[in-house]
Amino acid sequence: MRKLKSGLAALAAMATTALFAVGAWAEDAAVGAPHDWQTNFQNAHSPVMERIDEFHDIVTIVAIVIAALVMVLLGIVILRFGKRRNPTPQKWSHNTMLEMVWTAIPVIILLAIAIPSIRLLYYQDRAASPEMTLKAIGHQWYWSYEYADHDGLGFDAIMKEESELAEGEPRLLATDNAVVLPTETDIRILTTADDVIHAFALPALGVKIDAVPGRINETWVRINDVGTYYGQCSELCGTNHGFMPIMVKAVSKSEFAAWVSEKKAAMNESAGAVKVAGLSDAGSAR
Repeated sequence: MRKLKSGLAALAAMATTALFAVGAWAEDAAVGAPHDWQTNFQNAHSPVMERIDEFHDIVTIVAIVIAALVMVLLGIVILRFGKRRNPTPQKWSHNTMLEMVWTAIPVIILLAIAIPSIRLLYYQDRAASPEMTLKAIGHQWYWSYEYADHDGLGFDAIMKEESELAEGEPRLLATDNAVVLPTETDIRILTTADDVIHAFALPALGVKIDAVPGRINETWVRINDVGTYYGQCSELCGTNHGFMPIMVKAVSKSEFAAWVSEKKAAMNESAGAVKVAGLSDAGSAR
């Protein structure tokens, strides 16, 4: 009896700890990143992820109700129709109405789930009128990005080593160059790869799409809140699959415009320096 009580007390303590951990995660999740003891999705920061959350909650309730109903029916069958209470089994083996009911009900449930599921798939497929385009290219093992609407602006983003991390940056998720995107903007995301299949995934933004060599896949995102969001390649792409993270920094539209201007100026300055160096080398050769 003592062992039973101690076991129940331990289970209660574990459940309480888990609940507090989930609550702490829900309150402290200031950025889109995984947290210790996390038992649910990351907080939603885009319209797509909000709909995914809602649909997930509905399906979870349906699954719990079905599981509870099945457990109750199993209990009734075991207790009421077991050998102890019914030593002589019934002779009938077919009930047309019962078979129609237990066939029709699952079909209705699946249809009820399929309709909103298909609507959600179409909603997250592509933006009707995107305001800008970001192209993500997967490599073994890093990502490169191109801002198609900003005069060839682009860069590579490689995972930071642990010794390079700034204070507060998560291990295995921070990159040397962040993908800067504006909030409250419909952004088309194009993905491809130059070697094997990768997958571009940002859980807090509801983005997950394959990057396939020789093919362009499309999705979209609209970021609701300023912040930093992390993701990873979600396709087994080779030895260093776990070391090609995605780091997105969402800023206001004005901050994004300033960042683009700064990046373009740096690119032009770098291109000018390369051109001058080339001319100097040519003069020296003469």
